[in-house]
Amino acid sequence: MQKIKSLMARQGLKSPQESMSDMSPVENFRIPSKEELREMREQPINSQAEQEIIDSIEEVYFSSDSFDMVQHELEKLPPDLNLQELEEYRDKLKRQQGAVSKRVADLILEKQPSYVKELERVTSLQTNLQLAAVICTNARRQLSSSKEGFTEASLGLLANQRRRQLLTGLLKSLRTIKTLQRTDVRLSEMLEEEDYPGAIQLCLECQKAASTFKHYSCISELNSKLQDTLEQIEEQLDVALSKTCKHFDVSHYTKVQLAYSLLGKTQTAMDQLHMHFTQAIHNTVFQVVLGYVELCAGNADTKFQKMQYKDLCTHITTDSYIPCLTDLCKALWEVMLSYHRTMQWHEEQDKEEATPATDGDGEDESDESIVGRTYVKKKLEHGLTRIWQDVQLKVKAYLLGTDMSSFKYDDFILVLDIISRLMQVGEEFCGSKSEVLQESIKRQSVNYFKNYHRVRLEELRMFLENETWELCPVKSNFSIAQLHEFKFMGQCRSPSVSPNRQASSSTGSGEVSLFEQYHQDGNPFEMQIENKEEETEDVLASNGYESDELEKSVYQDYDSDSDVPEELKQDYVDEQTGDVPFKSVSKETMRSRKRSDYCLNKANAPILTNTTLNVIRLVGKYMQMMNILKPIAFDVIHCVSQVFDYYMYAVYTFFGRNDMHAPCPSVPPQGKEPGSARQAAPAYWYESSGLGLISSRLRTTLNRIQESLIDMESGPESMGPHGPPDERKEKVPIPHLSQLVVLTASGTLYGLAQRVVATESLVFLAEQFEFLQPHLDTMMPSAKKPFLQQFYSQTVSTASELRKPIYWIVAAKAIDYEQMLLLMAGVKWDVKEIMSQHNVYVDVLLKEFEMFNQRLGEVSRQVRIPLPVSNVLWEHCIRLANRTLVEGYANVKKCSNEGRALMQLDFQQFLMKLEKLTDLRPIPDKEFVENYIKAYYLTENDMEQFIKNHREYSMKQLTNLVNVCLGSHINKKARQKLLAAIDDIDRPKR
Repeated sequence: MQKIKSLMARQGLKSPQESMSDMSPVENFRIPSKEELREMREQPINSQAEQEIIDSIEEVYFSSDSFDMVQHELEKLPPDLNLQELEEYRDKLKRQQGAVSKRVADLILEKQPSYVKELERVTSLQTNLQLAAVICTNARRQLSSSKEGFTEASLGLLANQRRRQLLTGLLKSLRTIKTLQRTDVRLSEMLEEEDYPGAIQLCLECQKAASTFKHYSCISELNSKLQDTLEQIEEQLDVALSKTCKHFDVSHYTKVQLAYSLLGKTQTAMDQLHMHFTQAIHNTVFQVVLGYVELCAGNADTKFQKMQYKDLCTHITTDSYIPCLTDLCKALWEVMLSYHRTMQWHEEQDKEEATPATDGDGEDESDESIVGRTYVKKKLEHGLTRIWQDVQLKVKAYLLGTDMSSFKYDDFILVLDIISRLMQVGEEFCGSKSEVLQESIKRQSVNYFKNYHRVRLEELRMFLENETWELCPVKSNFSIAQLHEFKFMGQCRSPSVSPNRQASSSTGSGEVSLFEQYHQDGNPFEMQIENKEEETEDVLASNGYESDELEKSVYQDYDSDSDVPEELKQDYVDEQTGDVPFKSVSKETMRSRKRSDYCLNKANAPILTNTTLNVIRLVGKYMQMMNILKPIAFDVIHCVSQVFDYYMYAVYTFFGRNDMHAPCPSVPPQGKEPGSARQAAPAYWYESSGLGLISSRLRTTLNRIQESLIDMESGPESMGPHGPPDERKEKVPIPHLSQLVVLTASGTLYGLAQRVVATESLVFLAEQFEFLQPHLDTMMPSAKKPFLQQFYSQTVSTASELRKPIYWIVAAKAIDYEQMLLLMAGVKWDVKEIMSQHNVYVDVLLKEFEMFNQRLGEVSRQVRIPLPVSNVLWEHCIRLANRTLVEGYANVKKCSNEGRALMQLDFQQFLMKLEKLTDLRPIPDKEFVENYIKAYYLTENDMEQFIKNHREYSMKQLTNLVNVCLGSHINKKARQKLLAAIDDIDRPKR
């Protein structure tokens, strides 16, 4: 079409659009005239030819509207123009133009009816548009009039009023927003002042106000900031809550709880609080132990900080063990005290809040608060056991982390004392029996005590074998209660009382609990060092070495010569009686002062040795351990009994055996020692006297000790470098008497001083055990009390019975009974006249007794001889002398009535002189001699009854009595009958 347009332009024609643009809307759509159409139709009619002409048109003419056909045709002209060719080419173009024009005209004619219809519609549309333009113009004019008369006048006023109200509200909101933005500073100040309730209340109010203005963009940011601030307050509140776990402050905790109640998180606070307490326990013990470990390590190595607590405890040194344990318990005490005070605070709050509400709303709130309080109470009560369990586990790990078998006794006792006080804290804290602590300390104690007891028994054996049995100077009013090892018995509230005992005693006596005693300040574990210092001072004051000068001068007599003036001794006795309790000097003792000075001098000071004192101290240490740790009380008491058994067995082994009667064949007899002054009394006197023989109870006790405690196979020389074999490790080698102790010299009455010291120290030790029995009984478990009772009834009570066999040996050797028998054998008893003069052997025997009395006095200058000892000695000597008299009378071949009268005269003379030498009444075995002498006068029937009733006489003595009576008033037939009766008596013995 563009080509057509350009072609028409060349021909001076206008395109339909251009022609239409020059016309009115109606004229633009003018129908072509008939002439034009006819002219168009005059072109070639053959349609095929017409199509060929159109097809012959170059494609470029149809390419685009901007094609310049004139320029195209001009460019096609050849350089040399030929008119004929140009005219031909022009005709060709005209034919092409005519074909195109004809085709266009045909198309126009074909579409003319549609064109006409469309033209009519366009005309109608133009008319409607003109009418619409008129309506719009009128409407605009009327709107302009309304705007001026109504909108700008009336509605403008309303709009201004509304805008004013909005601005007023906006101003108020802006002021509130300004206040909200300034609260951040105030919140920070409150947090610094730890006013958590005020800060939370202010923050909640700000959040409520911010929610009202949340449509402002600045407020949305402020609301987010307030939420962050509230979370920050909760974090700081959690930190503040954690601070109460170590140092509880009432005002501080009140603020924290009020803050949590404002947040509505009271129960959450309880959960957090228990987590903080658990964490506080862990952090506290770790830091305490870590501090000591790093201090002892002495270098900057930080590997300890990465260790587990259990592994860290194994690096504690022995020197720092007790200080670290003390600090550990102090720190744990602070935590438990804080928890205890926390519970008290909640109990007080419950009492204040438990008032019943009057109105309905108040009842609802009361029910809700009751539920909350119940939860808190149960949570706190449950937390008691949980926290104490954590404490026990931490201390257990510390206790088992170190081997305490090499600790000194005082250090180990201090450890037990600390743990015992910790268990007491646990008892008062939650009523726990502290099974974990008891089991751990029991393991350590059993391990320690086995090693300790084994070493102590070896030390006791060494002491006994090196003991010279000299007096240990102590005050006359000495008591084991003065020793610091027994101070715990006199303390009304000892830190070493076991939890069970303490619980019962505290409830019964109304004593203040530890949590009440140390409610504000102080620490129950700060007492240990002070007590230890006090006890150290008491040791020197009670062991006798700091006695006054008078006491010291007395004990110097033990090493002095025997010629000390009696005046000095008498002065000492007179002065000393002022220090001795009134009961210490009995009337019986005062009465015996006339003749038995050896029973009085040195007043009544206890007789004991250094070894005895060491044994007493050792028992005190053992009792301390029992008092502190109940679970091993039986083991300790068993070891205490072994200490006493060994001491008793040693005294018996050293001084109680003799050549005539030795129940233990493993120890050589001590009677036939070289250099002895004289032989002892014959063995049959030993048997027949019934005195030297140890009782069956004592014999059973000694046999039991030997079988259970004494290692008969090994001695100190057979002990290898690795100690005794395992099967004998619980036994102790038999002790041997020191070579410095001489028991064979007659001048010292065969070691009487040493025998007295040894025997009476054992008796003194038994008396102290009797004194300690109530204390031991309270410590002993009820199931094991029969063991303790058996120990006292069969062992402790038999200690004094050792006096008889020990002093019998002295009595048997002190007087020459053989010489008296020889003298009696030379006396003629078949005299015909009644004699008025006693025989010489009586004077010799009395002379022996006088020498014996003199030697007793000499010995008494070295060591006080108690009245029971002197009585036993005199009793033994008198009984042996009387049996010697009977034996001498039994050796008589011939005797007359006058001879029997002489025997009575001799015996009466002996009794009369003897009563002046001793205060022993009645004279022992007096009837034994008199009955034998008088039996000479008995008839046959009376003699037979005498033989049956008096079995204390030997077969020889009874037989001799019958033989001597033969011919005087007994015939041969009666003699045979009496001898048969004697044989019947002897037959059961065979």
